[in-house]
Amino acid sequence: MQAYLILVGMIVLGYVTRNTSVSMASGILLVLKIILPHEKLMYFGAHGLNWGVVLLTAAVLTPMALGNIGIKEIVEVFKSPEGLISITVGVLVALLGKWGANLMAADPQIVVSSIIGTIIGVVFLKGVPVGPMIASGMVYVLLKVLHGVMH
Repeated sequence: MQAYLILVGMIVLGYVTRNTSVSMASGILLVLKIILPHEKLMYFGAHGLNWGVVLLTAAVLTPMALGNIGIKEIVEVFKSPEGLISITVGVLVALLGKWGANLMAADPQIVVSSIIGTIIGVVFLKGVPVGPMIASGMVYVLLKVLHGVMH
């Protein structure tokens, strides 16, 4: 019963704060909890993040599939400070993600803390819970610092 109350609370909180992502995700999870047996929901919990990463990666690669980004643009990335910083931050975020996943596997309390932090960031600060955007945000900050130092 507690799980249902938390999910309904998340739907309401998402609605009140105008965060449709939280409301939709909580609503989908509530429906899955109602219709799926416990072991299937556990399977979704274990593999859903990977599916989400695949879907997110496909969305990010769409400009390449549409022909808006080609080999020339990819090569140009290696010639600009912004491109090199973006590559470096992308590598750093991938490593941080790996280390974070290892830590979460070793210490389940970290999972709870991370979930609460992500919910606070998404619901109250209008954040978006995705790694590539975090990397881009880090690039933005580094570029602002770099431009501030150079000017």
